[in-house]
Amino acid sequence: MLQHFAPRTFLLLASILCLTTGRVAAADPDQPPPTLCVGNYQTEAEAVEQLKRFAATYSNLEQWQERAKQIRQQILTGAGLWPLPERTPLNPVIHKKREYDGYSVESAAFEARPGFFVYGNLYRPLGRSGKHPGVLCPHGHARGPDGGRLRPDQQHRCATLARMGAVVFSYDMIGFGDSEHQGWNHEHPQALTLQTWSSIRALDFLQSLPDVDADRMGVTGCSGGGTQTFLLTAVDDRVKVSVPVVMVSAHFFGGCHCESGMPIHKTPTLETSNVEIAATAAPRPLLLVSVGGDWTKNTPDVEYPYIRNVYRLYDAEDNVENVHLPDEGHGYQINKRQAMYPFMVKHLGLDDSGVLDPATGQFDESANTIESIQPMRVFDQEHPLPKDALPPGSQISFKTP
Repeated sequence: MLQHFAPRTFLLLASILCLTTGRVAAADPDQPPPTLCVGNYQTEAEAVEQLKRFAATYSNLEQWQERAKQIRQQILTGAGLWPLPERTPLNPVIHKKREYDGYSVESAAFEARPGFFVYGNLYRPLGRSGKHPGVLCPHGHARGPDGGRLRPDQQHRCATLARMGAVVFSYDMIGFGDSEHQGWNHEHPQALTLQTWSSIRALDFLQSLPDVDADRMGVTGCSGGGTQTFLLTAVDDRVKVSVPVVMVSAHFFGGCHCESGMPIHKTPTLETSNVEIAATAAPRPLLLVSVGGDWTKNTPDVEYPYIRNVYRLYDAEDNVENVHLPDEGHGYQINKRQAMYPFMVKHLGLDDSGVLDPATGQFDESANTIESIQPMRVFDQEHPLPKDALPPGSQISFKTP
């Protein structure tokens, strides 16, 4: 499972699993192909110098806001999502409810585009009235029978947030989980486009639920899910709280084509990086969780100070934090979750009573039930896949019908 390998091994495996040609076709055949910033695109020293160049482009809030606007535009344009596509009907499917200690789990799916389904699980608090915050939980590139959203660490994260009062949607990347089960492959050439749009529509899905407070929306994921976290936060201001884990790096741009396989970082008119993309969250609450054992090893000294300076322009430094775990490696293991929970409690108004042990300061996950794969599936013999579902590998149209 990828997230337990050393960073260099992880990058090699992620590249084998995810990268296609390293280039995308230019829109104009007379123009050179776009520059893609893939993996360890630059050295750590070059990354520091790059951030200095970025910082020299603005000196006040108005100038930063203009730069942030350009960054958002470049992400959407580079990902093939500009102008923003029509929001077609979600046609949600929610069923197979299971009740556990303080929360329930349902299998859920919706159509991000006609016939293109996003699959996942919906975690809801039990015994609580009123509207609840919504939290999206994208996952990383860990494969295998318990990979993706099926991983125990992902289930723990979602269940614990639900026990504290959040409605949580844990959803598949293309070619993982139920998407893989239905025949889709992660090497799909539109992976970055589809995952970014799926996250936008996942916000629509959560906000459409009658028990969700549309004004309190959060997102958190690690590794490739961390990339989805800061990309969604950058392009959609409905995200009010963002926690990208072990992914915001000045020198590493993501090793998979779903993160760096389209020209979102560097064009003839704008050069940026994942550090600045993460900084576009300002002044909304942002927590960076970093470790000593991967490409986030420099976060306390490089990435976090840069982002904090952006928050200073808003007089909102209290809204950005970094928890650095120097002895840990890549992934969303228990100590990373223990760093995330209080941030979500504080900024989304969750209720940690009965979950937080005041004596130890630890959030108790022992009441969570780790499900097997079969009940987590959305479609099965009893609940067949809708007949209008697109065949696996289809090219998805984003044109208005």
